[in-house]
Amino acid sequence: MNYIFGRKPVVEAIRSGERVDQIYIQYGVKGQPVFDILKLAKERGIRVSEVSAERFNTMAPGKNTQGVIAVISEINYSDLDEIIFKAKNSEYPLILVLDSIQDPHNLGAILRSAECAGADGVILTKHNSASVNDTVIKTSAGAASHLSICVVNNLAQAMDILKENGFWIAGSYLDGAKDYTEADYKLPLALIVGNEEKGIRRLTAEKCDFLIKIPMKGKIQSLNVSVAAGILLFEINRQRNQ
Repeated sequence: MNYIFGRKPVVEAIRSGERVDQIYIQYGVKGQPVFDILKLAKERGIRVSEVSAERFNTMAPGKNTQGVIAVISEINYSDLDEIIFKAKNSEYPLILVLDSIQDPHNLGAILRSAECAGADGVILTKHNSASVNDTVIKTSAGAASHLSICVVNNLAQAMDILKENGFWIAGSYLDGAKDYTEADYKLPLALIVGNEEKGIRRLTAEKCDFLIKIPMKGKIQSLNVSVAAGILLFEINRQRNQ
């Protein structure tokens, strides 16, 4: 793990868009800089833990922390252009796009399925999304380390870039969608799955080339997003291997 110590450096790291996985604040530490950290962390969905002085001192012995430590992701993220270039070398390019997946366990499970399905890369949204942290890496069974992963600020803009590079975009969505087995996946494809509770955003769905859904027969009308992503990824593989 990489760390940033001190109130001002942590504030600047968050503001600059650094992928901060976790912030630790020593119990009892107050003041405007700490308030700013808490506010920024809430806006960006970064977890904050308040810990005792005893535990805090074991985390950064000898460091001038001012009572604040930020944990930075170890993952080396790719650029969107790099993922697209890599994908174009495949017979049927496949990029998985995750729109605001917030649960690290779901993210890890999805990355595991993506790697097993041979996805050329994964795109994550920056805001309201889980970071690729230790929990994600562990849940992915190490798959996160074998995938090209990109984080984008503006998903709509990223979708436009994908389309300009010849990708068709399929969104997992309920309204106006066709059965996932009826779509044609033998083309350069970006598959979008969305937030655990809300799914992909309406504006995101409107920019998709086509929408797909997994029919439900029970009383519950939605699957866990990691399960749904796995089903869709391997249906894509099934069609392409026929």
